Amino acid sequence: MIESLLVLVVLALVAYLIIKNYHPALSLISGALILLLFAVLLGHPLYPDGEGTGLAFFDIFLKFKDTIIAQVSSAGIVIMILFGYSGYMNVIGANQVAVNILVKPLQKIKSKALFVPLVFLVGNLMSLVVPSASSLAIILMAILYPMLSSMGISSLTAAGVIAMTATIMPTPLGADNVIAAETLGYDLLTYVAWNARISIPTLLIMALAHYFWQKYCDKKEGASAFVTIEDDGLVKKEESDTPKIYALLPLLPLVLILIVGITGIFVKGIQMDIFVLTFISFFVAVAFETIRYKSYKKIQDSAAEMFKGMGQGFSQVVMLVVGGSLFTTAIQSLGIIDNIMASVESSVSAGLVTTLIFSGATTVFGILSGGGLAMFYAVIELIPDIATKAGIDGILISLPMQMIANLARTISPVAAVVMIVASTVGVSPVRILKRTSVPTIIGIICVVVLSILLLPY
Repeated sequence: MIESLLVLVVLALVAYLIIKNYHPALSLISGALILLLFAVLLGHPLYPDGEGTGLAFFDIFLKFKDTIIAQVSSAGIVIMILFGYSGYMNVIGANQVAVNILVKPLQKIKSKALFVPLVFLVGNLMSLVVPSASSLAIILMAILYPMLSSMGISSLTAAGVIAMTATIMPTPLGADNVIAAETLGYDLLTYVAWNARISIPTLLIMALAHYFWQKYCDKKEGASAFVTIEDDGLVKKEESDTPKIYALLPLLPLVLILIVGITGIFVKGIQMDIFVLTFISFFVAVAFETIRYKSYKKIQDSAAEMFKGMGQGFSQVVMLVVGGSLFTTAIQSLGIIDNIMASVESSVSAGLVTTLIFSGATTVFGILSGGGLAMFYAVIELIPDIATKAGIDGILISLPMQMIANLARTISPVAAVVMIVASTVGVSPVRILKRTSVPTIIGIICVVVLSILLLPY
């Protein structure tokens, strides 16, 4: 009980600091360190015997170090390279050329709001090959956000939709699908097919919900839904002599990712590495600049913007991810997940009740931690036994859990993707959460209802 109260108090404090525009990464890290300190004081070891520093207090900061290393060596380095590439595209004027070309024909379309559901669905398709919500948000904020803003779509509508583009696409490449299928004894493609029966209708309904909700919010907020160019976090250039072919450069990483991703489905052994493909794109852009100015030396300063952007990505984005991950680790260290599991395992009298309990617990944990997949991975091994006791197929528990885990992230005040989008646009995360709240809640309800109606018992 005391652990749960501590988590709620610290979470409320962190949320208050973020709402009051304190530095979000520092707020998250500070809150996580406080929870880790209480975990040590309450007798919850942070490391097994022999694996820590030997001093419980020092283990708190060792956990901080391990989190930074883990994030930088995985998603963090990808975020940094994408952030750097986006900055380089701005400096050489490629982003603005692409925006100008894309916007001119689109500006003639009267019903601009129809692009809201379209962007949502296309963004989710991109998540098949860019599974990181944070990485995908950075790409889309660099490419799609300026285009949507130039079309007259409000800044908050564009940001809210982009924050929700990595949600529940069915894919055999997803780690959660692979683990669930293996644990439950399903063939992977069969499991993904069941996933598609739930996720595809849900995505279509959410796209429709976005259309009406964003339209309603824009009408209610009026001019405040638009952020000035100086505050939107994206560098824009006036018309220049930048060659039109440069419009391809901002899209080049996406094109390469799609080509390699699709090729890898048919040709075994080919793997996609976003870091490698983005650096290939960078040196292609450098070659373009060298040919344009007929001097490699002349373009050195602009090319160095790539590495400056990587440093900026670390300070502004990666540390946000570190803060969110450390906060999740602190919650786990206090045994909150174990407590939730104990209450769930004691309530397996009915299959429907079990599904609702797991779905509700995942929603709460996802909101509290910024991502519920940690809970999903923690309990997946227990699902077959719990499902057997409840007299249901384990898929009725696992599929709603993993989908809600991905959806709940978009209504969490501590989710990295929400804070990344908010900081890029230059608004409070609360304003982004308002735009994501209704479509996400509708999506969660659809997942639960469709799972009960369509999944095997």
